[in-house]
Amino acid sequence: MKYILKIIAFINILCIVLMFLFLFINGIKFFEFYSVSDFFFGMRWISLSGVYGIVPLITGTFWVSIVAIVFSVIMSFFIVIYMAEYASDKMRKIYKINIEIMSAIPSVVLGFLGLYIFSDTIQSIFKLDTGLTALTGGIMLSFMAIPTIVSISDDALNNIDKSYKEASLALGANKLETILFILLPAAAPGIFSSIMLGFGRILGETITVLMITGNAPVIAKTPLVPVRTLTATIASEMGEVIQGSEHYYALFAIGLILFIISFIINILADYFIKGGGK
Repeated sequence: MKYILKIIAFINILCIVLMFLFLFINGIKFFEFYSVSDFFFGMRWISLSGVYGIVPLITGTFWVSIVAIVFSVIMSFFIVIYMAEYASDKMRKIYKINIEIMSAIPSVVLGFLGLYIFSDTIQSIFKLDTGLTALTGGIMLSFMAIPTIVSISDDALNNIDKSYKEASLALGANKLETILFILLPAAAPGIFSSIMLGFGRILGETITVLMITGNAPVIAKTPLVPVRTLTATIASEMGEVIQGSEHYYALFAIGLILFIISFIINILADYFIKGGGK
């Protein structure tokens, strides 16, 4: 079994390396056709005209990701505190089961909910021309990150030595003060890693943002306008490109950027999981 596990682990690492090489080889070819500065600092993405400025896509990804991570962290914060310190064992099990079910909801289902239900709510509340905005996409994406954040944060809180809580209560602190000033700081590495992994989940999502963010490659100054993310650009345009064309390699360049960002996020999360943030 030891050798079988070693072989499987090696295959996993090899697959990741090969994926990176595949993206790198195809992505780097794009800069044989197009200027690096025009790609990274260009203000327009018009693929039909051969204009590949990535700033509008990064802006759209930024707004969707920020909205999603803010909503998911706020909601997860209250859920985790309730589950860890206030819920009975029966209620905790119910919450755990529902959180796990929530993580199994297909992204296309959330996209449908956002498209036909939630977008109308956003449109009416903010008096917009359309409800397909970065705000809509971010809120729906937050439901994908919540299970990851809640599960890992709950484990982090439950793994804290009980003497922390007992000592705080013995010194006269109430339950809320113990949670906020003793338990949460002690579990900070695990909680931060859960947020980073949740952010990685948000960053890599495609179908939901493609359906409900408006798919408009513009530089958004607020989250209340239609946007297009990096992942949505690849999904919407890869099916129509000519293999080996400038446009084809431009999409691989976007994929390479996403791979590098995701890799960095996972390294940071792993660092904090191992207690590097203490």
